[in-house]
Amino acid sequence: MEELYIKEISTKDPEYPQLLRFRNRILRQPLGLDLMDEDLSGEDKEYILLVMQGEEILGCVLLQPLENKTVKLRQMAIAEKMQGKGLGKILLMDAEDAAREYGFEKIILHARQSAQRFYEKSGYQAAGDVFTEVSIPHRFMFKSIFVRQQQ
Repeated sequence: MEELYIKEISTKDPEYPQLLRFRNRILRQPLGLDLMDEDLSGEDKEYILLVMQGEEILGCVLLQPLENKTVKLRQMAIAEKMQGKGLGKILLMDAEDAAREYGFEKIILHARQSAQRFYEKSGYQAAGDVFTEVSIPHRFMFKSIFVRQQQ
């Protein structure tokens, strides 16, 4: 079996169309929605991380830079056959490391309510009321990733 690896891509890379199909299959089609109906034009300014096995995408996450050293974690998805095996946690930790390397100090996200506990286990805090996004309940969550240098 081929080893898993994490790869950063851009919207210009050959994996991007495959990533769009993957995100649509995992995140939108189960809700009766189509990712291609959404405005994807800003994704060329985002950091895109993939979990790959050979040429197959098994997971993804996008990091959208915001103001004040904050990045929004979005579109995190793990292939059905890999869910519940710790791959999401690995991808989340890698995304946090990447965000830190790029100079961000805080991550925010809109967690599906069904995934809230997953993010809480990794140190994210919920704030505000439940709201509806892409037709399902979500929670706003955040985590400080700022690491102070020891003096």
